[in-house]
Amino acid sequence: MSTTGAHVPDDGAGGLSGSGWWWWTRRRGFLLDATLAAVSALECAFEGGTFAEKTGIVPAAGALLGILVGTVLLLRRRWPVAVVLVGIGVSPAQMGFLLTLVGLYTLASSEVPRRITAALAVMNGLGTMLVAFLNFETSLRHADDGSMSRSLTLIVSALVALGLTAPPVLLGLYARARRRLVESLRERADGLERELELLAEKALERAERARSDERTRIAREMHDVVAHRVSLMVVHAAALKAVALKDPQKASASAELLGDMGRQALTELRQMLGVLRTASQVEASVVPAARVAPRRPPESLESLEFLEPPERFPGLEEPERLEPLTAGPCLAELEALVEESRAAGMGVELSVEGEFRPCEAPVEATVYRVVQEALTNVHKHAAGAKAQVRLAYREAEIAVLITNGPSDGTATTPLPSGGHGLLGMRERVTSHGGGFACGPTPDGGFRVSAMIPAPVG
Repeated sequence: MSTTGAHVPDDGAGGLSGSGWWWWTRRRGFLLDATLAAVSALECAFEGGTFAEKTGIVPAAGALLGILVGTVLLLRRRWPVAVVLVGIGVSPAQMGFLLTLVGLYTLASSEVPRRITAALAVMNGLGTMLVAFLNFETSLRHADDGSMSRSLTLIVSALVALGLTAPPVLLGLYARARRRLVESLRERADGLERELELLAEKALERAERARSDERTRIAREMHDVVAHRVSLMVVHAAALKAVALKDPQKASASAELLGDMGRQALTELRQMLGVLRTASQVEASVVPAARVAPRRPPESLESLEFLEPPERFPGLEEPERLEPLTAGPCLAELEALVEESRAAGMGVELSVEGEFRPCEAPVEATVYRVVQEALTNVHKHAAGAKAQVRLAYREAEIAVLITNGPSDGTATTPLPSGGHGLLGMRERVTSHGGGFACGPTPDGGFRVSAMIPAPVG
């Protein structure tokens, strides 16, 4: 770092086109320095002419030298050390009062090391004290008490030097500290702005993930509810066609059961569509709240605002989680589910091991959906096959096993399948920290097993 100059931010507002005029970046800073230099040049010209006249030098030469010395003040922002040295150099000629004061202030407020500022301030103080002492000594040379007069002169000279040196230096140090405080606060505000923008982006990502999860969950619910009901309706419709002419009474019972299943499917679809409307409203309120308008960087200490911590911005909070689509089925309805498959002509056996106990609603709904989807797959892919459903209440978990034998080949038209049933079951079970397994059996059938943690409460 150069010891002969330092950059000092311009005072005031307003800017110049391009990169500025030399080391001035603002028009007001240039006008201020030009005004100070003009006043200093006039002062030094007058004082230089007076000093030249006292010493027998041509006054015009002294005035010209004073003008050159005063205009040095134009360099105060670029080379404050040089300005102070010039002021110290011309102090014996008793000129450069404004030059010295402004130079000391600029030096103290610049980024020059403080040890250099202190050294130059001491040099200026000693020089001012010496000049003042010589002037006072000349004035008091004919006093009655010479020793007392000399002591008083020394004290007054020291006070004068202190009064002309300390105020501009202290004021410059204050301006320097204030500028650094503003810069640190501005950096803090910029850092908080960047943090808020990052948090806003994360909130948007969380909202997008929440929407994706909801879409997956809704698709899984639609698949479980609609596919099972519609599959049973298709099976009953085929049976109704087969017995319509041979056994009208059985055909009437099948038609009634078919209507009941259709009504149940419509009721569950209405429930899901109602929740979807609520979900869309919640998501629409989450995303705009996460958008935070950026703050404009402060221009001064007075306009600088302390930003609130990120945790106080409601738009950046965790997106609200949506309620489950429906209350969900429970294990008490498992017998009715098995009866529906039996009514469709499937041979299903249900066995329960362990003592029945109520579990959390999501756990019971998951076990129910696994059994429902497994039986639906039997209707689709193994028509006429027998199935076994085993439910076990254990100490810290609930386990379910669904197995079926091979198809008897009686199905004429295979039911359509989207291929997402097993994947949906796995997602349901693993979301509760459980385990899921499925695969063919040696006899040509299929097995589905799931285990979900459900400790005894």
